[in-house]
Amino acid sequence: MDQHHNLPTAHAHNRRAWDRFVEDKQRFTRPARDEDVRNPLGKVDSLGWLGGDIRDKAVLCLGAGGGRQSIIYASAGADVTVVDISPKMLELDREVAAERQLTIRTVEASMDHMPMLPANAFDIVIHPVSTCYVPAIVPVYQEVARVLRQQGTYISQHKTPTSLQTDITPAQQGYEIVEPYYREGPLPPVVGSPHREEGTLEYLHRWEEILGGLCRCGFVIEDVVEPLHAEPTAERGAFKHRSVYVAPYVRIKARRIGPTAEVQPSSLWTPG
Repeated sequence: MDQHHNLPTAHAHNRRAWDRFVEDKQRFTRPARDEDVRNPLGKVDSLGWLGGDIRDKAVLCLGAGGGRQSIIYASAGADVTVVDISPKMLELDREVAAERQLTIRTVEASMDHMPMLPANAFDIVIHPVSTCYVPAIVPVYQEVARVLRQQGTYISQHKTPTSLQTDITPAQQGYEIVEPYYREGPLPPVVGSPHREEGTLEYLHRWEEILGGLCRCGFVIEDVVEPLHAEPTAERGAFKHRSVYVAPYVRIKARRIGPTAEVQPSSLWTPG
């Protein structure tokens, strides 16, 4: 346990890692630019999942520190709260919000344990890629279900299981799966990967956990997309070349329709 913040080991490790990323100005710690806030919903909601207008909506940006997500949604008129485990990522949010004369709330917490947030407090939860940093995804969904209002929208993006299994080095034909799908504990450390963050502890969550876990936590899935990063002419081994063979991310639109459901045994009819 992290004695100062009372965090489990994995959480404390990733908190320190993301604090270092801010100090090093790593790629995911770059704040929103002027062009990002001129048409904020056009930037982050090209699919129209948010209905074109989020003014005065209570929006939770979850696992989303770094001065980008919260700033874009606040620029669209939302009442924004941002939760992140890294105090330095949240410091970026506050700095950029002050520069742009925006009001946001920042909360330092892990996405799977947010007792300081009241139940039924948000209309929308926006969740960029970050569930890979917690050992279990269902506790995250349970917390989102608790803080999201009935019929509220939950938009999340995740690293696909296959991408986390697949080697970054091209093989003779495509890319090889080198990590087991059914596993316990974090993935092996990486160096120089464009698909994972060096120095973090990352966990592979199976499709039955990513999609089935949502359903069992009281959500109905309304849409699923795989953001396109593939470029067949890209250099072999590059992020865009590997993406021709393996979708790196999945984006999910879900709606909260009820409390966490109990898993019921299923039955399959077969000819007698």
